[in-house]
Amino acid sequence: MQIKPILAAMRHHRAGTVLIALQIALTLAIVCNALFIIQQRMARVSRPSGVDESNLFVIENFWADQSSPQRIDAQMRADLLALRQLGSVQDVAPANSFPMHGSGWDNFVKTTPDPIRPTLDSAIYFSDDHTLATLGVSLIGGRNFTSSEVGSQTPPDPMLASEVIISKALAQTAFPHESALGKTIYVSGGNHPSTVIGVTNTLQAHTVASWMNNYAYNAILLPARLLTDRTYYLVRSRPGQLAAAMHDAPRALFAQSRMRIINPKDGVMSFAQVRKAAYGRDLGMAILMGIVSLVLLAITAAGIVGLTSFWVGQRRKQIGIRRALGATRHDILSYFLTENLLIGISGVVIGAVLAFAINLWMVTQFEMARLSLAYVSIGVIALLLLGQGAVLAPAVRASNVPPVEATRSV
Repeated sequence: MQIKPILAAMRHHRAGTVLIALQIALTLAIVCNALFIIQQRMARVSRPSGVDESNLFVIENFWADQSSPQRIDAQMRADLLALRQLGSVQDVAPANSFPMHGSGWDNFVKTTPDPIRPTLDSAIYFSDDHTLATLGVSLIGGRNFTSSEVGSQTPPDPMLASEVIISKALAQTAFPHESALGKTIYVSGGNHPSTVIGVTNTLQAHTVASWMNNYAYNAILLPARLLTDRTYYLVRSRPGQLAAAMHDAPRALFAQSRMRIINPKDGVMSFAQVRKAAYGRDLGMAILMGIVSLVLLAITAAGIVGLTSFWVGQRRKQIGIRRALGATRHDILSYFLTENLLIGISGVVIGAVLAFAINLWMVTQFEMARLSLAYVSIGVIALLLLGQGAVLAPAVRASNVPPVEATRSV
């Protein structure tokens, strides 16, 4: 098939051609970036926490009697003992925060006392000798805390732990070419040395915010119960008994002492609920981007169908003349498919440039990752196939125009 007659017809219908090409370009640019955002968000949602989420839940406990830290400490000890006696509970640990919680302590970490040397950032988890077993986190080196090493402290107290346990990610960053065991770190910018006695497997930080991406798996466990007006109890149920444990645990706490407040709405949350709350915005953004992409693709396909149908209606006599001169149905079908393909190619070339331009702007404004060429390539192929599929029905109608149309004046 000769391309020159097609190009001449496209120049004759310049406005419609440019409109469809720009629509394809805009759709490609937005859809490529939208799919890239969806992939980035879903990758965040599926990040492992490192804990036994299927059997883990958390109780948020507010103290009604905050008269003294000693009273709170005694009550926490009694609560832990009561919860560990439940048949549906495997283990319990107190916590100031936990993976995916969204808030908590994060502090600078140094490997030397030099205040000028650059520091790392890390989540700080106050822990006891049951924390690792409760979370379902294993040690890849070293040992756990002993009960005698676990103390208590209030927020104003300096963090002076002599021994700490750190996560694998923090160990690899702080000591990239050697074992972290036995090494010294300095927590919270202070000059008090803490010896690393253990290294955990994967353990996520408490926040999933984008600013923490570089430190998402940096965590330090300090051997202390934090005495504040609010305490979290991490509870690991026995396999298959999560619902029973979530029902039994609050009752056991109130039976032990009613001088507490546990919100009936969200005071007890499974880690499935914790994950949903932590990544709710990411899921919402992914769904929104998916809807936007589908709507744009539908509008683009409808535009191609509508404009091609209009052109077929305008050219019925010309098509009839071509049929009378010997053109086959396949020739007419190929004509419209080729015409649409040329428009589509011009649109995706502009759209590819626009897609990278939009991504570059988002990189500078929102610290997003750079758009992969694979997404643009897939988008180009998808838009071209969509265009060919959309034009197929009106092209088939054009190929069915009989030669007798050439003799009709109206």
